[in-house]
Amino acid sequence: MVWGTFTLTHLLSLVLGAAITIGLYFALKHRTQKTQIIVLGILSFAGIAAIIYNLVAWDSPLEYLPFHLCSLNAMLLPIVVFTRNKHLGNLLMLWSLGALAALILNTSVAAAEITSWVFVFYYFPHVLEFGIPLILFKLKLIQLDRKCIWSTTAITFGAYIVIHFINVAINSYCVANNVLDWAGNVVQVNYMFSIFHDYNPLLMLFYNLIPHEFWYMLLCIPVVIVYLVCLYYAYDIYKLIRYGKNGERRKQK
Repeated sequence: MVWGTFTLTHLLSLVLGAAITIGLYFALKHRTQKTQIIVLGILSFAGIAAIIYNLVAWDSPLEYLPFHLCSLNAMLLPIVVFTRNKHLGNLLMLWSLGALAALILNTSVAAAEITSWVFVFYYFPHVLEFGIPLILFKLKLIQLDRKCIWSTTAITFGAYIVIHFINVAINSYCVANNVLDWAGNVVQVNYMFSIFHDYNPLLMLFYNLIPHEFWYMLLCIPVVIVYLVCLYYAYDIYKLIRYGKNGERRKQK
């Protein structure tokens, strides 16, 4: 059965992904902190396994280097689980959205059979890359802190700048040395979409406003800041409703 995009199979897979995340949370909710960290730590390596699979399976390593947001998330996730670093944990609340977007906008693997290794190494790592950061905060292994808005924005923008120059360097190297992909075309990479929007609807809008590589993605900065502000204020409201002004949990009537 082909996965498809916005087919019944695809929509059911999104529901399953939510069920996996919720089920994992409740399975760990009453376990010891040590058990929670061990289980989430083991699962957090799924993304790294997917990176290795893609580097080996497609025989075109330059096109599958871990420089997309999901891959950065995958490499950072085990560190966050085992160290519970506040700044990196809050960073994942942004970066994990890349995994969610990859599950919803799955056009690159929509033709894959759901019984294939391509599907397995795409679907399950992305589900965990999105779900585990949420579980970490829900289990209070990491605390949301609005002071991390600026570190999250700065780290993300810094990573984007570095990866753009990596894109430029790889593309120049491939043109100069006639490095070809499986279809016989010169390899051209677009990590973090710094070169082109790749027909992502939101990025297409940004590109229409600023039709220049690298610069058009700067329009993501206000979107990121608005998202983070809404996230932290929503969390503050949740705490106020649940615990009251004095931070004490309200008794249920």
